Amino acid sequence: MSQEILAARKTEGAGEAAKKVYRPEVQGLRALAVLMVVTYHIWFGRVSGGVDIFLLISAFLLTFSFIRKVESGRPLDLARYWLHLLKRLLPAVVVVLLSVLAVTAVLVPRSRWTEILTQAWSSLLYFQNWVLAANSVDYYEADQSIASPLQHFWSLSVQGQVFILWPLLFALAALIARATKIRFRRVVLLVFGTVFVLSLAFSVYETYTNQVHAYFDTRTRLWEFAFGTLLVLALPYLKLPRPVRVAAGWLGLAAMLSGGFVLDVQGEFPGYVALWPLVAAALVIVAGQTGSPIGADRLLSWKPLIRLGDMSYALYLWHWPVLIIFLIWRDREEVGPVGGTAIIVLSLVLAYLTTRFVERPLRSMQWAEAKKRRAALIIAVCLALVAVPLAGWQQMLKVQNDRLLANIDVNNPGAAVLDPEFIYHGEEDVDLAPLFERAGSDYANLGSPCTGEYATEAAELQGIGCTEYVSSPNPDKVLVAVGNSHVQQWLPALAPIAEARNWTLIGLVRGGCQFVEYSDGISTECNERNAQALEYILDLQPDAVVTTATYSIADYPHELLPGGFATMARTVMENGIDVVGIRDNPRHGIDMALCPEDFGIDSAECNPLYESVRAPDSPLDVMGTIVPGMKLLDVDDLVCPDGICRAVIGNVRVYLDENHLSATYSRTMSPGLEARLLELLQSG
Repeated sequence: MSQEILAARKTEGAGEAAKKVYRPEVQGLRALAVLMVVTYHIWFGRVSGGVDIFLLISAFLLTFSFIRKVESGRPLDLARYWLHLLKRLLPAVVVVLLSVLAVTAVLVPRSRWTEILTQAWSSLLYFQNWVLAANSVDYYEADQSIASPLQHFWSLSVQGQVFILWPLLFALAALIARATKIRFRRVVLLVFGTVFVLSLAFSVYETYTNQVHAYFDTRTRLWEFAFGTLLVLALPYLKLPRPVRVAAGWLGLAAMLSGGFVLDVQGEFPGYVALWPLVAAALVIVAGQTGSPIGADRLLSWKPLIRLGDMSYALYLWHWPVLIIFLIWRDREEVGPVGGTAIIVLSLVLAYLTTRFVERPLRSMQWAEAKKRRAALIIAVCLALVAVPLAGWQQMLKVQNDRLLANIDVNNPGAAVLDPEFIYHGEEDVDLAPLFERAGSDYANLGSPCTGEYATEAAELQGIGCTEYVSSPNPDKVLVAVGNSHVQQWLPALAPIAEARNWTLIGLVRGGCQFVEYSDGISTECNERNAQALEYILDLQPDAVVTTATYSIADYPHELLPGGFATMARTVMENGIDVVGIRDNPRHGIDMALCPEDFGIDSAECNPLYESVRAPDSPLDVMGTIVPGMKLLDVDDLVCPDGICRAVIGNVRVYLDENHLSATYSRTMSPGLEARLLELLQSG
């Protein structure tokens, strides 16, 4: 993980004061933390708390450095600090990113290229955590093979952002101390104590209301860094007897190693439960060098652990992409004992080589340390080494996609071929739309937040939670599409209808959150979104609400009635608003977007029979009897024409995965959908 200060003896000011600060047991603690992260990721699919310990150690060592500078009267020189830091951090990042990109080109399916290329930018520029938070990535996903090989850069991004913020806060504390004549350490206590309290309170709140987002949110992590800073301030006052320190060291070590199994990290990190690994690490640090033959520091000061601590940053960088690439290569969801051991060994070898031949030479390069512009030059070269091939690759894909889009209406008609009078005038042997590398990301774009009269202050309807998908200044009708991602997929089909008829189309979409009444069986944030969406709809009084009225599953009986939907539909209708209930599309057991390349476009796998994925009797009809007056919309004939649910229709991929319709195909269904929708909205 972070190498902002491997130890005080390796940073500026490596004199006597620096030597006094060097804590070999902290380096051993770092080694155990990275081993926890690696083994938990590879074998247990759980979060260990090791990352939280890294955050604490980073702030702990950084705080020692800055307090020492201020109290010795040396200038902070933040520009030099940041240049020095990036010069040490970026080279290893560049080696890993270039390696991941190279392996991606050879082993990773093209359908995942777009995601990985995008995340390469966010990893290089230290905002990966915000990308994952915005996409609500599940860090505990059981099938790790579908994770990004760069997903682990989220914690490095958080640290990178804090390494900008923390020096600024120390500079602020120094200014306050000089202006008020208050002791510098007291001001530091006030500043970082405030950060600790506010961030912890926010972390507890967001973890409770939106845990997936909270996990990656920098604001929910600041208190962990502040904990490390406050620990430095507290150490001089923690003079414990040796037996107590020996016990504290072993207690902290035991708590640290067991936390991942004892805690419910799935739903509680990074709230107050993250205090467990932090307090555990603090006990080890407080124990310090006990001088006892049975102290935990004897283990943590063991030379092999110290060496592992020296290359912990590189090991963290390598272990995750090695794991994910292995799973993709072997087409597995998890790794066994033998494979996991091989991954750890390979990661250790790569970490050693990176540390030995990249990190250390650049860290000790006196030429670069002599002048700021030289360090800046190294940073610029590092950025360019990744940015140039990355931008070139993305440009190549863009050119291919632009070529496809230039003739998509002719060569890729999609659902238009289902019209009995359709005549194909396109080319032969054209690429399928969307292109293979974009197939898995062909979602409806939710990039236009609600504004003006459609804006809302509801917390769960911010950002992409409320989208002004089609906006008309003086609309003849207003439609609200509300529900989960299976409602989102219909927005591209509804948009051309709305645009042609001067309608406004609002999307209230949240992944995995069907529009149903409150239930203990769904997440808190989904319940809150549904309550806020209902209030929004009743206040707005649109002409109609469009949503999915059934729920499809891959296994028998294939279709279900969502509990609590009928109540919501009745509530909306009782307020004079039409409800259009769409029959959910079929779900499949394989990725239908990749099926043509995996099995062949005409294979049985890519063309399952209708009855193999649908219930014998449509549950939509049943819902119609439960909620009389609801407008029922069944478009199975556009998704599964002639009793076959094809992966490709009219040279267009029908799905973007095993269950979501692609935005490209959805748009082509618009003409077939229009007459049915108009009839429903005009009926009494």
